[in-house]
Amino acid sequence: MPGLQKVLKGVLQYRELFKSKMVEKLVQISEHPQPTALLFTCMDTRLQPSVITMSNPGDMFVVRNAGNMVPHSDFCSYDHITTEPGALELACIHNPIRHVIVCGHSDCKAINLLLNMRDKKALENKDGTPLENWVKKHGLSSVMKFEQLENLGDKGSGPIIFQGASPKHTFEAFIDPQNEYSILDKLSQVHCLQQLQNIASQDFLKEKLSKNEVHLHAMWYDMKLADMLIFSRQRKQFVTVNEDNYLHLLEDSMTMPDHKEMEKPSPVWRG
Repeated sequence: MPGLQKVLKGVLQYRELFKSKMVEKLVQISEHPQPTALLFTCMDTRLQPSVITMSNPGDMFVVRNAGNMVPHSDFCSYDHITTEPGALELACIHNPIRHVIVCGHSDCKAINLLLNMRDKKALENKDGTPLENWVKKHGLSSVMKFEQLENLGDKGSGPIIFQGASPKHTFEAFIDPQNEYSILDKLSQVHCLQQLQNIASQDFLKEKLSKNEVHLHAMWYDMKLADMLIFSRQRKQFVTVNEDNYLHLLEDSMTMPDHKEMEKPSPVWRG
């Protein structure tokens, strides 16, 4: 049982090297919990959120699933509820979380499955495996948005408009204007942004969003370069996070887009 053996050996190493310090840390977290973010990301084994963000126990809530999906409120009835809206309520209503992040990544197997089933008949077919049905049900809106991008023809990078719950949360996006990524990765970036719209559809979040008490962010991990990108609403595209642009991107992430600027083209910006 090599899988279980590796896990149990890891537990033994943890007991030897970290357990005593962890007990102290867990007591501190229990007495003074201070989580600062909720992160939705994919379950891909190559993606390790705590490593990429250098976060510690107690820093943030993390929800992982196939394809970093966050179902739209239309799919959150009693008979069809999933953990994602529950996590949103727990973090933003029962805890003072102000930042919700959706993190996608390149070479995503769930998004590749979605891409392979993108024709209308396949997506509307209710027969399938659990993974296929999960991807079809919650990825359809991403495919429809991606088709808007493809229909632009020569202007294949955009912009495409993501319609928010209010005009203030509507934004434009250029997808890979440098044309560096595959069709799969372009769809993955569109899908990542679409999840922000799904999050904003939740009624219990609308007041907090309107008052800027909760902020939504899209991040995307490049598996080839091991770089993290974040969507810049000012630049209207995903931008690599680095030492030179960190403060600018931080300020940008807290600013709503100016709708007078919506029709202006976004410059190519490498950060």
